[in-house]
Amino acid sequence: MVMLLSRRLSSFQRLALATTVTTYFLILVGGLVRASGAGLGCPDWPKCFGRWIPPSSAADLPPQFDPSLFNPTLMWTEYLNRLLGVTVGFLILATVVSAWRHHRHEPRILWTTMAALLLTGFQGWLGGRVVAQELAAWIVTAHLIVALVIVQLLLYATVRAWRKTGGPLSPLIAALLVATMLQIGLGAQVRGAVDVAIDAGTARDAAIAAAGLVDHLHRNLAMLVLAGAFLVVFVLRSKWSYVALGLAALQVALGVSLVYVSLAPATQVAHLTIASLLLGAETVLLLSPRDMADGREWPKSR
Repeated sequence: MVMLLSRRLSSFQRLALATTVTTYFLILVGGLVRASGAGLGCPDWPKCFGRWIPPSSAADLPPQFDPSLFNPTLMWTEYLNRLLGVTVGFLILATVVSAWRHHRHEPRILWTTMAALLLTGFQGWLGGRVVAQELAAWIVTAHLIVALVIVQLLLYATVRAWRKTGGPLSPLIAALLVATMLQIGLGAQVRGAVDVAIDAGTARDAAIAAAGLVDHLHRNLAMLVLAGAFLVVFVLRSKWSYVALGLAALQVALGVSLVYVSLAPATQVAHLTIASLLLGAETVLLLSPRDMADGREWPKSR
């Protein structure tokens, strides 16, 4: 089946799909880095402890680094995350080259991939600021949002390469996508407040209260996104609308688990990963408004 599918795809489609999937994986790994506390496993950037190849032991550290900062597990977790980021950067560059070769007369594909490449360069710089600011919540949130925008741009180009035409864009789905992105941003701020509280000595099961109003906004917006996903299913009734609803429901369930069960790192990573996949499902829906069970189209905006 996979071999048959690969034969049907053009070279650009295969590359764009591989780049999009790898970028999603990078977001998952980024969530793992944060959940494991490895964000400062390499205390400098772009090198790691002053070297392009991390040192093998604390004894090998340059004199300007405190040996107490050396943790091999955290260091390699962060360093491998950076290597994956570089790999994604080259994949996006290759995707842009392929888009120029095969879709230069299709601006929605060419310019979208180029925007993803430009944002990737900015994302690399932003990663350095994250380290320099010692994981300040606001810049970690910005880093996450830019990563999500990049993967949405790649997904947009990938879907456009399959579907050349579509009906009018749905304001409902566009609003749902924006609400989901905002909810993820608020969630990142909640996580930052929780980390600060835990570092200050607050018990993990009580740290969520430190987020205060932001946490309440995050929860309320999560329920709004879930309600919006129900509405999309009611109106659209396509397979992707059901996928979006399932992901929204799972996202809420994971959020409840984080608040009332534990702040387990695995649950935190799953929460972020499902959020990024939910955005992806909404993007596919936005680009496929004709894909309805009964063949109807979205009504055009007046």
